Amino acid sequence: QVLLAESGGGLVQPGDSLRVSCVAGRTLSSMGWFRQAPGREREFVAAISRNGDRTSYGDSVKGRFTISRDNTKNTVYLQMNSLNPVDTAVYYCAARVTGSDYFMTSQAYIYDYWGPGTQVTVSS
Repeated sequence: QVLLAESGGGLVQPGDSLRVSCVAGRTLSSMGWFRQAPGREREFVAAISRNGDRTSYGDSVKGRFTISRDNTKNTVYLQMNSLNPVDTAVYYCAARVTGSDYFMTSQAYIYDYWGPGTQVTVSS
């Protein structure tokens, strides 16, 4: 069992920045962020390989969001800039236990563990 705990969500205004974090019980393979807004399907946001060399982003966040990780702290971060109301959602951290140092994926079904989520609301 791997526990994931997200933090850093909150209420911000359009154009603001916010960083959310996810702490895991140990260093894992691919780590990802997904989000789900009310009435909408879960959406891939970003993923990063264990060594941090490979990243991937959903089309709607490219150029605005940055994923990173600190394996000494078993933590993955999602820096979100230029936020707008369509970014409002519950943000979930996901972890894949096995995989090479370069492995990362945008496919939700491949992830083994999920955090409970953190709410991000963008509103004026």
